Amino acid sequence: MKKTLLALLLLISFAQADEDNLKVVYDLTTKNIAKIEQNILKGIVAHKTYFQKDFKELDVTVVIHGGAYRFFVKDPSTTLYKDDKTLIQNYSQLKKRLASLADTYDVEFLMCGVGMRSRKLKEKEIVPFVKVIPNSSVGLIQRQNEGYAYLPVGD
Repeated sequence: MKKTLLALLLLISFAQADEDNLKVVYDLTTKNIAKIEQNILKGIVAHKTYFQKDFKELDVTVVIHGGAYRFFVKDPSTTLYKDDKTLIQNYSQLKKRLASLADTYDVEFLMCGVGMRSRKLKEKEIVPFVKVIPNSSVGLIQRQNEGYAYLPVGD
């Protein structure tokens, strides 16, 4: 009887822990560095910190498409973004901070494969912490059907 009760209590606590797990998917389409800074680099950290004070986890996925590809290439000077002077000037620091979100804050980055092909970007040109998916709609549909809140970050 004690083992059954203990198993039931553990099951209930796991179910409760899952309820405390919040989820958000960012629909990232902006080409604006200031918006990346505000909504992604600072915003995600602020949101995770806010929920951690209540002992809640925030699972974060960022779906990359539109103008946002430029922030996730290994070297923008060798791509169609080579003439974006602001990007080239800030890219080294930006890339480190985005990688830190993936490594330190466990943010999942998904990139639209259709848009990559139309921009003639190859998977080997994309930073290693980004996973390529068939298209952005698939990523957004899957995450929203898994209960992720939707936050757009566009121009």
